[in-house]
Amino acid sequence: MIASKAPRYEIERGHPHYPEGLHRVEQPPERLYLRGACETLGIPGLAIVGARKATPYGLNCARRFARLAAARGIAVISGGAIGCDQAAHRGALEMGGKTVVVLGCGADVVYPQRGRELFEEVLATGGAIVAEAPWGAPPSRWGFRRRNRLIAGIARATLIVEAGLPSGTFSTADATLAQGKEVLAVPGSIFAQESKGANHLILHGALPIVDDESFEDALSQVFGRSTVIGAPASLGFTAGAQAQNGRQTKTLAALVQQPLRVEELLGICGDEVTEVVRYLSALELAGLVTRLRDGRYSACA
Repeated sequence: MIASKAPRYEIERGHPHYPEGLHRVEQPPERLYLRGACETLGIPGLAIVGARKATPYGLNCARRFARLAAARGIAVISGGAIGCDQAAHRGALEMGGKTVVVLGCGADVVYPQRGRELFEEVLATGGAIVAEAPWGAPPSRWGFRRRNRLIAGIARATLIVEAGLPSGTFSTADATLAQGKEVLAVPGSIFAQESKGANHLILHGALPIVDDESFEDALSQVFGRSTVIGAPASLGFTAGAQAQNGRQTKTLAALVQQPLRVEELLGICGDEVTEVVRYLSALELAGLVTRLRDGRYSACA
């Protein structure tokens, strides 16, 4: 069970805190069980979901776009699962934003177990944990599929950051489309199994998110011109790093795509090995890059 002293609520249909979007989902829940701040459900939210067995690329996209959304005062909605979901929740928390965890078990049950620390932090920072299953209900396969329609219902739009084909993530996208809401998707390599689902969604009309600018445009389209509550510069770069001709930005962007060796970064972020190593060292100190056992460098989740 979750140890937090956060209050418990049971929110029935018709209650002021019952999310308006849930009235339009298939079989709207008659009652929601919630730990934390009811008010969080009233903040305009973006669902960010993706693969459990996520790649560094998927984890970094989930975290990065969650931070951008949180910086605009948008709540991040996800399912608390290992992988992209937890990366999205953490990204929102890093920006001091609000996030809602929607579970497929009781709202007082820790599942997965590796989410315990995250769930406690969500509650401690004014977020919420929500479920339609009653208190103490154990996790079940059907519960998680039903959970996905709630994620889509609470949020105004859904961003798919990484998904294979087939994928359980698609049920969230399907529920979003069924409610007439926008589906956004991050494209990936045509050779990556983990990106086939997201690429497939884009092929069939999902709005492609190819960089920060396209994401900001999508947020403006869905939410309007929200007031920024956090500094976008907090995305991991110090002011000094941003001033260095964008070299660190290019380095991190390359490593988000795939792990690389120092020599493979020549020309991307510098023309000399010492220059590349200097930028990599700065990114390591910032906690954005890690060196793998085989000598390659990878972006951190």
